[in-house]
Amino acid sequence: MIHLQAWQWILGGIAAAGIGISKTGVPGIGILSVALFAIILPTRMSVGVVLPVLVAGDIVAVLSYRRHAVWSHLWRLFPWAALGIVLGYLALGRISSAQVGHLIGGILILLVGVQAWRRWGRAPSVDNDDAAESESQRRLNLLFALAMGIMAGFTTMVANAAGPIMILYLLSMRLPKMEFIGTAAWYCMVLNWFKIPFSVNLGLVNVHSLLADLVFAPCCIAGALFGKSVLKRFDQDSFELVALFFTLLAAVRLVTG
Repeated sequence: MIHLQAWQWILGGIAAAGIGISKTGVPGIGILSVALFAIILPTRMSVGVVLPVLVAGDIVAVLSYRRHAVWSHLWRLFPWAALGIVLGYLALGRISSAQVGHLIGGILILLVGVQAWRRWGRAPSVDNDDAAESESQRRLNLLFALAMGIMAGFTTMVANAAGPIMILYLLSMRLPKMEFIGTAAWYCMVLNWFKIPFSVNLGLVNVHSLLADLVFAPCCIAGALFGKSVLKRFDQDSFELVALFFTLLAAVRLVTG
């Protein structure tokens, strides 16, 4: 069993609840919860402890929003995300999580700037399935999905930090909030289950981490159930603004962490 002091258990419970809320209500705050786990646990150990907590939140999110997923976006992302996970698996032990954080944080800040310009600097373009896409736009979307998928898979394997990348992808696709949450729920659940064998092989998920998760996972589930009520309070513009804000905050945290 992982031995923690009382304040560490409490902080971990709060972080787990934050992960749950991010899964069903406030996208973006999950990465801050991951950072809290890195405070109370060594980095490598925190990756193993957090993964089952993420899975617990994913289950609640999928059960709540399973009918709202836009599968065309998911099929674009899954193959490249799987490739990214394999690359992350091979890179673990050869690159530090801090180095990954600095790189991904810098990329995210750039992408947040691009998304903000698309949103407020000019009339937004609609990229969803109901719009007629030009051939060049379709190719651009496929390339964007390739890059974001690989980055998301890589970062989720090495640091459980794919959330901000997925947020920016879905924001760029201009999905309504329910479709946004539903698509993210399925995406995260598939990727996190796909990661489990790799994490077990690396010793990240083990008996000791699972015993700690018996405490943290219920906190995540409670947070996810609460997050459902939070989502109802956001209109579309507020939802996108909050998601973009927390993504920028997470990017700054990755760069400076």
